[in-house]
Amino acid sequence: MPDQHESISRRTFGKAAALGVAAAASGSFGRLAARAAETGAALRLGGPVFENNESPDQWVSALKALGYSAAYCPVDEDAPQDIVAAYETAARQANIVIAEVGVWNNPLTPDDAARKAAFDKCCRRLDLADRIGAKCCVNVAGSRNPEGGAHPENLTEETFDMVVEVTRRIIDAVKPTRTSFTLETLPYMFPDSVDSYVRLVQAIDRPAYGVHLDPVNVIFTYRRYYNNAEIIRDFFARLGPHIKSCHGKDILLKEGFPVNLAEVRPGLGQLDYAVYLKELSRLADPPPLMLEHLETAAEYRQAAEYVRSVAKRVGLSFV
Repeated sequence: MPDQHESISRRTFGKAAALGVAAAASGSFGRLAARAAETGAALRLGGPVFENNESPDQWVSALKALGYSAAYCPVDEDAPQDIVAAYETAARQANIVIAEVGVWNNPLTPDDAARKAAFDKCCRRLDLADRIGAKCCVNVAGSRNPEGGAHPENLTEETFDMVVEVTRRIIDAVKPTRTSFTLETLPYMFPDSVDSYVRLVQAIDRPAYGVHLDPVNVIFTYRRYYNNAEIIRDFFARLGPHIKSCHGKDILLKEGFPVNLAEVRPGLGQLDYAVYLKELSRLADPPPLMLEHLETAAEYRQAAEYVRSVAKRVGLSFV
C-alpha cells in the first residue's frame, strides 16, 4: 500500500464459493479474458509527486516532468467539490488518469468505534474516487488484529464472510457510478491469491467491485518466487478485465531460512516485468501501473527508467 498516502455470516454461499475457481476458468471470467484484445496497447505509468502541487497546473506540470500519464489522487476527501472538479478537469485535459484513491485502514478491527470510523472513511474515500473520476478506491480487506497485522483468524471462512459483508456495505452506501472499490492483495489477509480474489469477486457480486493487482504482495514462498511469471499470467487470464489499477515494485530472495523475501526497487529483484507489462498491454484499456514504497525522488526516477527500459525491450510503450 502506498506509504505516501494515508496509511455476516454468509454460509449459504458455501458450495457456490467452493466452486468459484472452476467457474472462473470456464465461465464469465474466462469469457471476458478471452475477449480482451491482444492489442499491445500503450501503457500508463505513475507515481507520487514530490514537487509542489498546490494547484492543478503545478500538479500536472510535475507529473509531465516525470513522464507520468497516471497519478495518485492529489486531494483528500475533505476537499471542496470545486477543487476536486478542478483537478479532474486538469487531469483530463492533460491526458492523465487518476489511478486510485487509497484508504489504508482496518474495517475489520474488533474495536467497535474504530471499525465504524474505518467504515465511514472507506465510504468517504470511495465517494471522492467517484467524484474525481479515479479508476478505483483501494483498501486492504482488514484484519482481526486491532493493530492491522497478521492474525490467526484472518484467512478463515468466517473472516472471508466478514470481508464480503463490509465490502458490500461500503459499495451499497456510496453507490459509485464512475469508479470501483478494490482490495489490495496481501499475504496475511484476503485476497492472498488469484483463487481467493476470484472467490471475492463472485461473492461480493457488485458491478462496482473491481480488482487491484500487486503481484509482489502474493509472492511469499519459494515456489511463488521462482514462478512469479505464471502467477502474473494467471491473474490476468482470470481477472484481467476487472483490474483497475496495479502497483509496481519488485521482490528479492535473500539469504535466510525458512524464507527471506524483501521488497525492492523495480529492477533490483526478480519480478518478471516483461510478462507483467505484456499482460497489461493485452487488455483493451490497460490499467495504470503505479510505482510505490520508495524513499526518494531519485529512486522513483530509477524505477521508472527500469520499467520503461523493459517495455522498450519487449516492443511496448507508455503514453
